[in-house]
Amino acid sequence: MKQDVSKMVMAAVLVEGIITYFNEFFVTGDAPWQMILSLILGPVVAIAYKFDLPKYLNMESNIPYVGCILTGILISRGANYIYDLLTKIIAMH
Repeated sequence: MKQDVSKMVMAAVLVEGIITYFNEFFVTGDAPWQMILSLILGPVVAIAYKFDLPKYLNMESNIPYVGCILTGILISRGANYIYDLLTKIIAMH
């Protein structure tokens, strides 16, 4: 049960993060270079070091690297965001 909740929370956080970026880039038309750079560097770092949060929650994808890319999007949101998310996920396990 706890793991299912962790999966749902992580999926919700990912969707929220992607919508936030989508809103910044396409709706408001504002694309600060810091946000673009973090959105590029996050997935690059996650792929390079094989950070895969969905895999940690036993949510393996049939598409290679999708877990790393999604983890990279989370990483691009910043250290405080990730720390809070991981604290909640670890507390549920």
